[in-house]
Amino acid sequence: MITKLPKKSLMYLSSLVSFGVALMLVCIKIWAWLETGSIALLTSAADSLVDVLASMVTLVGVYYAQRPADRGHRFGHGKAEAIAAFVQAMLLAAAGVALGIESVSRLMAPQAIAVQGLLGIIVIVTSILCASLLVTMQTLVVKYTQSTAIAADRAHYITDIAMNIAVLCALILEHQFGWIRADASGALAISCYMVCNACCMIRSVMLQLLDHELDSADRQRITASALSCQGVEGVHDLRTRNGGDRIFVELHVEVDGQLTVDAGHAICDNAEAAVKALFNAAEVSAHLEPAGIADERLDDLIK
Repeated sequence: MITKLPKKSLMYLSSLVSFGVALMLVCIKIWAWLETGSIALLTSAADSLVDVLASMVTLVGVYYAQRPADRGHRFGHGKAEAIAAFVQAMLLAAAGVALGIESVSRLMAPQAIAVQGLLGIIVIVTSILCASLLVTMQTLVVKYTQSTAIAADRAHYITDIAMNIAVLCALILEHQFGWIRADASGALAISCYMVCNACCMIRSVMLQLLDHELDSADRQRITASALSCQGVEGVHDLRTRNGGDRIFVELHVEVDGQLTVDAGHAICDNAEAAVKALFNAAEVSAHLEPAGIADERLDDLIK
């Protein structure tokens, strides 16, 4: 049923739901932290606050990325999603470092959690359930829209689930067995995980921002698809990049040099359509050339 909505509306809806869930969870966790004094709960609350900011960034990024191409941005605005994902990763990394420092401080001078430790356990279980439902929805949205910003937001909440499980273990250990360093130890593990996850997100986003080529499998599919079209005798100088909301593909298509311009153009159109069909959203541009021509090629320069 969710896929019946237009992609644009679906991405907006996902962003709004993410923002609402993050805002609700941060309020609950801050209240629980004030009641229990748990540093692990404070860590989780701080991450939820980052989630609120990240969800706002995602909302703005998705809105801007959906703007049509204009005179100053003829390739569209799709990379706004990658920028939103990059900002999310930086927020996550900053929160992880700050909370890691606080966790080390608590390890050196441990403090017992207040007697309401059971309240913290209930709050964390609730957070895990809410985040799991949100991730399930976002997974469907990403599968249907291929949105970079929503994918980064989903990765953020997957991190939340892992972190909340670590917090839950720490609270149970301290509440049931009296291990007063469990809370700070769990918080430190969470902080390390936050930083590692942020680094992975940044590396993934930079591939898009720096116009990294699609992987070898996709490039082989593109070449094979173009060569399968009747009249195509060769393909070279294939260039690809991820534009956020779509894939951009440029390639040179070789045809019989004795064909008329109209016939060659028709073959080129068929090759473009065949490649475009490989992706959910793609812009394909094919340059027509007579087969066997000797010219300077990008493929040779790269080699």
